[in-house]
Amino acid sequence: MKIVIPGGTGQVGAILNRALTAAGHEVVVLTRRPTRDREVRWDGETPGPWAEVIDGSDIVINLAGRSVSCRYTETNLRAMMDSRVRSTQVVGEAIAKAARPPRVWLQMSTATLYAHRFDAPNDEATGVIGGSEPDVPDYWAYSVEIAKAWERAQDEADTPRTRKVALRSAMVMSPDRGGVFDVLLGLVRLGLGGPVAGGAQYVSWIHDRDFVRAVEFLIDRDDLTGPVNLAAPEPLPQRAFMRTLRSAWGVPVGLPATKWMAQIGAFALRSDTELLLKSRRVVPGRLLGEGFTFAYGRWPEAADDLAQRVRLRRPDGDRSGLRRPVLSRSSGNRA
Repeated sequence: MKIVIPGGTGQVGAILNRALTAAGHEVVVLTRRPTRDREVRWDGETPGPWAEVIDGSDIVINLAGRSVSCRYTETNLRAMMDSRVRSTQVVGEAIAKAARPPRVWLQMSTATLYAHRFDAPNDEATGVIGGSEPDVPDYWAYSVEIAKAWERAQDEADTPRTRKVALRSAMVMSPDRGGVFDVLLGLVRLGLGGPVAGGAQYVSWIHDRDFVRAVEFLIDRDDLTGPVNLAAPEPLPQRAFMRTLRSAWGVPVGLPATKWMAQIGAFALRSDTELLLKSRRVVPGRLLGEGFTFAYGRWPEAADDLAQRVRLRRPDGDRSGLRRPVLSRSSGNRA
């Protein structure tokens, strides 16, 4: 199959590109700075010749948008909003104008959409949308507005021949350098992998191989549309999450951090405390209800696998030289 990934040069894009290419599919990445074969230039804002690669493709997986790994200043938050919404709009315009549009459009979204809460998990049916929680920074509500506008841009696109799914993804854990797991493991190595601000806030996550498998599942299920949570079924408090990661790496202790220490650390890392302090208790209600099974549904097994792969520095986790196929449908473009 021909699969187009706008914004596919980041961590998640690399995971999907690696897996789908290894499975024999033709993967084309849309990027502002193409440097490799099968990369096509686009600006994420305006129509252009790049739209030709979408016409006749089978699948579009749009990951475009400014990284959240930054300080949440007013300027950066506005850039997040504009880049996500506009890139989604132009992808929708390209699909709408295609003579042979893709049959599926998977659109990246985020679990940040859900409320900061501790009392119950958020699934797609009963989850509480955030933005009105008491005693949280005002800009957390703007992060929710970004997520809502991101999904709304896909929903409003006039693409009647293309099935649309919004991927409300938790943090994707992979052994790739510079990814979320790599950053957290770096803290553990430095002895800093303890609870932050008490550690009661929930961490939602998904193993990279389950992320790919979930994408495969959603592509193959022609009856599934709308938002889907991509998260492991057992989120856990940050203190337990980091304790398990320390155990997987063989580090007995991790220094705790107060809220103000987290603020200093986030500033030094040019990131934001929302990523550390917001309680994202998200569960994959629709995936489980439709029969999807997780290979790594619990964090201890996932952390052990990821730690071992970091030691081997083989991101795909393939130690046998064999690769299982990804996506069960036959290859080849749609007629």
